[in-house]
Amino acid sequence: MNILEVKSPFDGHLIKKISMIAAEEGEQMLQKAYDIFNNRKAWLSKHRRIAVLEKTAQLMSERVEELTKIAVEEGGKPYKDSKAEVLRAINGVKLAAEHIGQLKGSEIPLGLTPASEGRVAFTIREPIGVVFSISAFNHPLNLIVHQTVPAIAVGSPVIIKPASSTPLSCINFVNILYEAGLPKEYCQVAVCKSSLAEKLVTDRRVNYMSFIGSAKIGWYLSSKLSSGTRYALEHGGVAPVIVEADADLDEAVPDLVKGGFYHAGQVCVSVQKIFVHESILNDFIVRFVEQTKQLKTGNPLNKDTDVGPIIIKEEVERIEEWVKEAEESGGKVLCGGKKISESLFEPTVIFEPSEVAKVSTEEVFGPVVCIYTYNNTDEALKRANALPFAFQAAVYTKTIDTALKCSHELRASSVMINDHTAFRVDWMPFGGWDDSGIGVGGIPYSMNEMTREKLTVIKSKFL
Repeated sequence: MNILEVKSPFDGHLIKKISMIAAEEGEQMLQKAYDIFNNRKAWLSKHRRIAVLEKTAQLMSERVEELTKIAVEEGGKPYKDSKAEVLRAINGVKLAAEHIGQLKGSEIPLGLTPASEGRVAFTIREPIGVVFSISAFNHPLNLIVHQTVPAIAVGSPVIIKPASSTPLSCINFVNILYEAGLPKEYCQVAVCKSSLAEKLVTDRRVNYMSFIGSAKIGWYLSSKLSSGTRYALEHGGVAPVIVEADADLDEAVPDLVKGGFYHAGQVCVSVQKIFVHESILNDFIVRFVEQTKQLKTGNPLNKDTDVGPIIIKEEVERIEEWVKEAEESGGKVLCGGKKISESLFEPTVIFEPSEVAKVSTEEVFGPVVCIYTYNNTDEALKRANALPFAFQAAVYTKTIDTALKCSHELRASSVMINDHTAFRVDWMPFGGWDDSGIGVGGIPYSMNEMTREKLTVIKSKFL
């Protein structure tokens, strides 16, 4: 039996040991999910799904502190941010329960040609089938909710593989689902090696894959899926921001500090590249650096900590190497730039790193923000659109024409006006384009993707 040791990313202490499933157990999980989906008499009614999810939200609301501490300890996100994640997760469960009644098909107009007379037609939405979700570590509870609850809400059985570094929030959440009355076949946790996850997710019995994580792995898995298996991939980007000359810096700077260093930058839409108009550059830099230096880095369980650990220690070395490369290529480190410990890295601001440096061309996924200057909006747009990523972007301006121009021309799936790129509510569409992914997340959007539309045509002599 393989044992997974879950350790604190902050100080490395052992939190818990978890048994990993073997190939035989994975096969049993998949067959259970497949069998229950193919037994229509066993499908959960809508009212029962609603009842389970409502009870789940109630139980979670009674255990906010417990859920928060589990997420903080295994994931390293500071207490106040982990608590916000837990509250979001509860709201996500509620959203799914509310949206069950809004999933519907439509009437198809017939009689428009002689051949279609004497018929009526309509569509309904049915569960897509077995869903296999592979999750990431950076939001150990909320991502699990987004990758399991939409499937449960539409009636699709789901197998969830949590990140090996953060399985505890997932296991705890699924146990709450069982406590709320969900049959175990409808949601199963597969704590397993990546090789077994690949074998299971590419099986012909899987109808839908939800993947959040590295682009390299996501695109690889999508190429291995069985014929007809649909999928959604959520990767990352560099989250470009344009700060125009007329931007309100009193609002923009604290927004962007939060958006850049929230969860130590380990967010797929974390602010990474800020293009600042030359006329306000000095003022912006002074404010941004000053507020960055005020951030408290340390133990995520401390309620006043702003920036916690990098969850994978090897990434600390990589981030430090990228910062050194940026400095050697001409960038100026305005603050930070060094590791504090094996797991902590200083919140770092770099001015004008080379356009070919890794911090300019790839997702840092760490507490590093780069500032560049420009003298006209077209130049800023060209530079913001220069990479093959297309996720969330932002612009700060008081001019409506500039805001609309940037919204129209930024190559991004979402554009925030006078807000940072990491803003999200769970009922809005969320997902990247191009190298940043495919498919649309967000509770109601995921529910829609996890269903199929079925057409019924009725022919009658009385019509």
